[in-house]
Amino acid sequence: MINIQEVIETNKMIERENLDVRTITMGISLIDCIDSDLGSLRSKIKDKILRLAGNLVDTGDQIGSEFGIPIVNKRISVTPVSIIGSAACRSYEDYVDIALTLDECAMETGVDFLGGFSALVSKDMTRGDELLIGSIPYALSRTKKLCSSVNVGSSKSGINMDAVRLMGGIVKKTAEHTADTNGSGCTKLVIFCNAPDDNPFMAGAFHGVTEGDAVINVGVSGPGVVKSALYDCRGKNFEVLSETIKKTAFKITRVGQLVALEASRRLNVPFGIVDLSLAPTPAIGDSVADILKEMGLEQPGAPGTTAALALLNDQVKKGGVMASSYVGGLSGAFIPVSEDAGMIFAAKEGALTIEKLEAMTCVCSVGLDMIAIPGDTSAYTIAGIIADEMAIGAVNNKTTAIRLIPAIGMKAGDYVKFGGLLGEAPVMPVNAYSCKDFVSRQGRIPAPIHSFKN
Repeated sequence: MINIQEVIETNKMIERENLDVRTITMGISLIDCIDSDLGSLRSKIKDKILRLAGNLVDTGDQIGSEFGIPIVNKRISVTPVSIIGSAACRSYEDYVDIALTLDECAMETGVDFLGGFSALVSKDMTRGDELLIGSIPYALSRTKKLCSSVNVGSSKSGINMDAVRLMGGIVKKTAEHTADTNGSGCTKLVIFCNAPDDNPFMAGAFHGVTEGDAVINVGVSGPGVVKSALYDCRGKNFEVLSETIKKTAFKITRVGQLVALEASRRLNVPFGIVDLSLAPTPAIGDSVADILKEMGLEQPGAPGTTAALALLNDQVKKGGVMASSYVGGLSGAFIPVSEDAGMIFAAKEGALTIEKLEAMTCVCSVGLDMIAIPGDTSAYTIAGIIADEMAIGAVNNKTTAIRLIPAIGMKAGDYVKFGGLLGEAPVMPVNAYSCKDFVSRQGRIPAPIHSFKN
């Protein structure tokens, strides 16, 4: 039972500390839509999504209004489209046609984003996978709300370097195809290692093949709440610091559990998981960077940053799992540069570099996220950065991901703006030395020895 004190605390967190339910995401299986005829496939996809998610936005708005809890986004994720389209698609354009259908569904349902234009290629690629990956730049340049992801590695199978090399070129081409909007297509493209099946956060959400016909997953976010709680911990020991973060995460997750169960009941769709991720926004007071500063760092990137982030991430997870029976997705702390006002400032001041961000990804929820790089960065260099991030995920048996935005026509030190939740970012320099000969090797980096557990 939720007592009156919890109600008072929750109201305070919402009104003063930017607590929100970042997203209600409905996952929808499209397995039963598979058809060898492209027209029939597109028709089945549209019918099913509109039937199941037609009331998603209205329901989310009603819950937010009745409970007094801001619900920022309503989203849909679907089965990875490379699987759904492989029987019908013979060209890039065929997959683009499916992308346009999915974007129409997003428009008609009114959701903010639709994810799942995805391929899972951690070991190898089918012809359908290759076609979908090749179609990504065209799909993202011709749609408004579609999000794409590609899983190129896992702790169990290693890193598919052929897919990594391919994605280096795809990221570059996507930036070129959306150069008129500052490479906005790349903000909707995520490359994963160990991608979870139940992630409600975009741009990496898809409905995993192990999931049921439909599910409700909720993502909760409250960096401002954690920062506020830590104000009273200044100068106190690590036990007090850890306990404060853990107890705050518990309270935040309780809000997500409440909303998830109510959305599940009203939409008659099973509840899946609550994802407690401290996902920042460009708004002042809603920053993971500010939490790190409240913990005692002058700026993110200072010595001690990785240790502070590790403590934060671990205590967030410990608090979350006590508040909900099903915690999943990514759950932890996000460190996207362009979406976090404090990270933006630290990068602009030179306190935060790509190399330091990479070190931080060893202990955070995701990885190198929403980082603008010079537009003339080669596809091979992009592939090398992707490979480094995938290695961190594979060896550490954790999810890692990467969203790089080559800012076409811009150089290090310039500024690129995306708007809304995507924010803005300084273009960060990358190491100029070549990795071409390494990433050009064909095949797969083997899985780490600890993956062999059968």
